[in-house]
Amino acid sequence: MQGNPNRDDSDAVEVLNPQGRGAALILCEHASNHIPARYQGLGLSDSDRQSHAAWDPGARDVALGLMQALDAPLIASTVSRLVYDCNRPPEAPSAMPDQSEYITVPGNRDLNEADRAERVQTVYTPFCTAVSDMIAARKAAGLVPHLITIHSFTPVYFGTHRDCEIGILHDSDSRLADAMLNEAHQLPARVIRRNDPYGPDDGVTHSLKLHGIAQGLPNVMIEIRNDLLVGAEAQAAMIGELLTLLRPAMATLDQQAPGGTHA
Repeated sequence: MQGNPNRDDSDAVEVLNPQGRGAALILCEHASNHIPARYQGLGLSDSDRQSHAAWDPGARDVALGLMQALDAPLIASTVSRLVYDCNRPPEAPSAMPDQSEYITVPGNRDLNEADRAERVQTVYTPFCTAVSDMIAARKAAGLVPHLITIHSFTPVYFGTHRDCEIGILHDSDSRLADAMLNEAHQLPARVIRRNDPYGPDDGVTHSLKLHGIAQGLPNVMIEIRNDLLVGAEAQAAMIGELLTLLRPAMATLDQQAPGGTHA
């Protein structure tokens, strides 16, 4: 979802397929590169706004495909992560970074307490509230979803090529990640790794901890190298590959749950 000049800038989150009855709840924190007009483009060039620094290219399309295949609700941010990264807590410097790899973000320099609080209130809090409300509603209906967050990463970072193609990330709860990695042999042509290209020490598991672990939900963060997501055909192929890992993994955990019923 790229910037839309006609968008209602008060709407920082979208909730799709809220009545989905599948076994998952999907999040996409970096789905959009939209920068609301009040932030004056953060002083970025058009090319910077299109770059991976501003969003995760292809991630929303993959999340939509998984939503449809799994009949899962999808909650996605509609604001660029350079305005506020919904996968970071408010106290993290990377929540509103003034530098992203080689890109300087002038609009994030010297933010005062009021500036930061405004972004927390208008971007981060609505996203978290939407997720919390969805989890509460599903639990009230006797459903315990598997929390899946979808991201993409650049193949070259600070000049270093990344050969990992699919990263399966987790924090202290590795149940869903372990079950997915146990299925990795089904995709022998893919380079699939645990906690690569990022891991908990990089501060990327905030959503997993806040919305997954704290709620007792099996959870996983999926990172896909974004050169594998160029075009609808490539995205459809990746969605199929992820389902090859996810479906049996979720089924395995559901079978292991003592008397519990997952969505």
